Amino acid sequence: MSTSVLSQRRTAVQIAASAVGAVFLLVGVLGFIPGITSGSGLGFAGHHSDAYLLGLFQVSVLHNVVHLLFGVAGLALGRTAGGAKAFLTWGGAVYLVLFVYGLVFGGESAGNFVPLNAADNGLHLLLGVGMLVLGLILGRTTAASRAAHPTHH
Repeated sequence: MSTSVLSQRRTAVQIAASAVGAVFLLVGVLGFIPGITSGSGLGFAGHHSDAYLLGLFQVSVLHNVVHLLFGVAGLALGRTAGGAKAFLTWGGAVYLVLFVYGLVFGGESAGNFVPLNAADNGLHLLLGVGMLVLGLILGRTTAASRAAHPTHH
């Protein structure tokens, strides 16, 4: 194998971040497709949006755009091991904060601007923990590998 092929080999944390990013992109797009998203109307933001992705997760234009942005970030940051680890760990932390936010400001609260319902809250908890664990475990493997095999330029 040539050096350029070896230098392009992706680490597990990069693959994980890219996969998570691709799923976020897909979910963001699906949130705009009638039939996959049901209800009487996709609001811009807030708990008044009556759109439900897969009939379960309350979404809005803002919510879908956030998914699209997270997807783009995952794909972009997944290009490097450090970026991938940062995306997964910080993204996981953001989703854990969003879970707590949903518990405090969910339902009909005026502070529920995303919007979030109980299904979203459960998913955000799983995403937060999952992304954080992936980032910490796979990122640690990457850091250990870099320490064991330093590159010289």
